[in-house]
Amino acid sequence: MTSMRHLLNGGFAVCVFLCAVWTGAAQAAGVQVTDDRGVTVRWDAPPQRIVTLLPSLTETVCELGQCHRLVGVDRYSNWPASVAALPRVGGGIDPNVEAIVALRPDVVLLAQSSRVVQRLESLGLKVVALEPKSHADVQRVLGKVAQVVGVNEQSTQRIWRHIDAAVSAAAQSLPARVKSTRVYFEVNRAPYGAGASSFIGETLTRLGVQNIVPASLGPFPKLNPEFIVRANPDLIMVGDRNFEGMTQRPGWRGIRAVREQRLCVFSNDESDVLVRPGPRMAEAARLMARCLQEKAP
Repeated sequence: MTSMRHLLNGGFAVCVFLCAVWTGAAQAAGVQVTDDRGVTVRWDAPPQRIVTLLPSLTETVCELGQCHRLVGVDRYSNWPASVAALPRVGGGIDPNVEAIVALRPDVVLLAQSSRVVQRLESLGLKVVALEPKSHADVQRVLGKVAQVVGVNEQSTQRIWRHIDAAVSAAAQSLPARVKSTRVYFEVNRAPYGAGASSFIGETLTRLGVQNIVPASLGPFPKLNPEFIVRANPDLIMVGDRNFEGMTQRPGWRGIRAVREQRLCVFSNDESDVLVRPGPRMAEAARLMARCLQEKAP
């Protein structure tokens, strides 16, 4: 009996020792994330003060239930409504660096293409650069932001499954007649179009329609307006802020979509949903599906 008691006590001591080692190792490891630059950023604990310089990243933080950690956002972030009360620190291209530093963030989340990454890092700030361009990117970035804020993987997977299922449901809601529709989605009046390899293009593909801008041209190529005239889309999707003057372009009155008034002109709020690769992608699919229901030949 005495030997058994010593054995149990010894086992308990070993357990306590190992648990202490594991806990110490976990604390030492802290939080680390490798961003889209391939740079690994580390913290002793999940960041509590976050600045975002891209609307889709703002929305992702909030979708993960961590809106309360935001201390500053870019000028374009407007969803959810609660972010309206936060300090504005400029845009992704022209952020107010002094204002960002004054907010004492634990991390700045921004696009990989932002020009201020190195400057912010030189001032001692931790930066995570993430830039989703496809559906797979949206899922990956959701996971990366979850790592930053310490949200578990199961919650992240649940959010993504909801988004993915809603996109599929939008596709299933469409009648067979719309499946052969040839669509042009203009993201900017330059004009820049949404190519088949972009997250917008991938949503159009999942809805079963044909994108006139091939994947070979890149996600968001600048197009010669004559290219669109020759492609002669059946339906055009465009935001209200980019619609002015579109139908007056040389040759565009002959495009089937213009001639038959098969244009979906989205409001500014709807456009924000459509052009942001983030958690509202399911809502974007529903907006596109509604357009196809109403306007497809």
